[in-house]
Amino acid sequence: MKLPHHDRYDYSALPRRANYDWPGGKRLAVYLGINIEHFAFGTGLGHAVSTELPQPDPRTFSWRDYGNRVGVWRLFDLLDELQLPACHLVNTTIFDYAPEILEPIKARKDEIIGHGRTNAERQGQMWEEDEARLIAQVRDAITKHSGRAPRGWMGPWMSQSRVTPDLLKEAGFDFLMDWPCDDQPIWMRTRSGPLMSVPYPLEINDSPMMLVRHHTAVDFEQMIIDQFDEMIEQAERQPLVCGIALHTMIVGQPYRLRALRRALKHIVEHPKREKVWFTRPGEIFDHCASLKTGTMPGTKA
Repeated sequence: MKLPHHDRYDYSALPRRANYDWPGGKRLAVYLGINIEHFAFGTGLGHAVSTELPQPDPRTFSWRDYGNRVGVWRLFDLLDELQLPACHLVNTTIFDYAPEILEPIKARKDEIIGHGRTNAERQGQMWEEDEARLIAQVRDAITKHSGRAPRGWMGPWMSQSRVTPDLLKEAGFDFLMDWPCDDQPIWMRTRSGPLMSVPYPLEINDSPMMLVRHHTAVDFEQMIIDQFDEMIEQAERQPLVCGIALHTMIVGQPYRLRALRRALKHIVEHPKREKVWFTRPGEIFDHCASLKTGTMPGTKA
């Protein structure tokens, strides 16, 4: 029986893959993905911490907006305190709404990942031409405001159409982060050539864990710690990627920030820290793209 399939990648069993190191002989790549999002008022999609009211709903909109006014700045302070790099998944409407947010990202030399125009919309149901225009608008806006073209993409709500990987490759992107199928980067097929998938976590992600599954900040702290502790041991056999996905309006709340700090300090102060590569997705792409053909699942040819 043959089931419908995406045909983007083939099955690959992790234990049977080639072994390789991260730069400097490291074994576990750790990155922080900070989602910086802006929402329409009174319409569209949005995260909700409680029961949403009939639109317009200033209570829920304001809670989301807290992330840009307060939460993101606390996260910048935490990243600086622990001397950690990060990537930032940015809605491009942020550039006009809260342009000050771009300044510390540039000063820290952090990476900006394409994350749509706004999380009030998702792209997966768009016509192909409309989606292509959206991707181009996001690419051009990031290039204009940051001075560097984005290399990676993670759609709002991780939404994809059947042609999103094709459109991303054709728009000049090197990798996407919407397919949480692996703990290693893999090559995906597109109609215009290979595109890398860099692991992005659906579970070590504050939004589904706390807003959907209703775990506490302390629960999420322990998830991060357990994920890291298990992966640093597993990485003795295979190089792995440990991504931690965060949203400014969620972990930017003081009591959640405190729990996040404990989790990140556990990682930074871990006895096996010398085996950890604190990095960004673009650097993961560069390293993997330099590997000998056939080392990674799929092919870059």
